Amino acid sequence: MMKIGVISDTHLKGANHILEKIVEKYFKDADLILHAGDLTAMKVLDAFDGKEVIAVAGNSDTSDVKQRLPEREIITAGNFRIGLIHGWGLPMGLEKRVTFSFDRIHCLVFGHSHRAVNHRRNGIHYFNPGSFSGGIYSLWRRSIGLLTIDRDIYGEIIRI
Repeated sequence: MMKIGVISDTHLKGANHILEKIVEKYFKDADLILHAGDLTAMKVLDAFDGKEVIAVAGNSDTSDVKQRLPEREIITAGNFRIGLIHGWGLPMGLEKRVTFSFDRIHCLVFGHSHRAVNHRRNGIHYFNPGSFSGGIYSLWRRSIGLLTIDRDIYGEIIRI
């Protein structure tokens, strides 16, 4: 079994005490952390010190982040292929747009909309942890996520 911590839309200039507490409480036994973009600055990744982190760039990231991180990644976890992307445009139709960025994946992790998503459609598990930073689209509620990989992929949204 594999546990993956998932976070998106931190919108920070660096690690803060809220992020550090979340990492300690929810991601301490995670095998891997996925950050689905809009870190804003690379220093945010300091909060995950000692953890394996795979991150992608988002639309609100600095030019430094956009130069250092890819727009999308494919991660192999067990027998599953996970696509990781931030997303773009309006929240309506986001899942469809990001789906076309990948071929033959089992799970699609994305961010951008600040809306938590955890469902399956057409053989793909769609997972958006919502937004660490909150915002109007998440009704000002912060959230993160956990994926558990076993014989299948299971997702959990955690409101913080």
